[in-house]
Amino acid sequence: MKKTIITMLIALVAICASAETYNYLKFTKTNGSTVTCSVAGIKVTYDNSNITVTNDEGTTTIALADVQEMYFSNDAGDPTPGYIAGDVNADGEVNINDVTALIDYLLSDDNTAGINLQAADVQGDGEINIGDVTALIDLLLAGN
Repeated sequence: MKKTIITMLIALVAICASAETYNYLKFTKTNGSTVTCSVAGIKVTYDNSNITVTNDEGTTTIALADVQEMYFSNDAGDPTPGYIAGDVNADGEVNINDVTALIDYLLSDDNTAGINLQAADVQGDGEINIGDVTALIDLLLAGN
């Protein structure tokens, strides 16, 4: 596993010199899905089990075990890159933990809390408020 991490980091460092010409950092997951992150304000960190991408859009965390491929691209592909609506804590799942993270964010004085702001706007109205909490709970109760 550590070999994979080191290899990915070396590849990332090698590509970073040319990353400024690309708009997105993309991850292909082992399940075939793709996570796309804008390079605007990008910071990539990792620990023993996760890669965390923080950019101007928010934070996305991916388990290292789920990453098959990482590369830069000018094609966003997905019309909503880098997040799943309702996946506030960016762990790849929409569940009660996202409701808790969203409520914590709304009650906090810290507007830079480590949540995915796009995913937190569940209603898609450009604002994050109690209506998004309600919409997220409705989403969970509907089984989506």
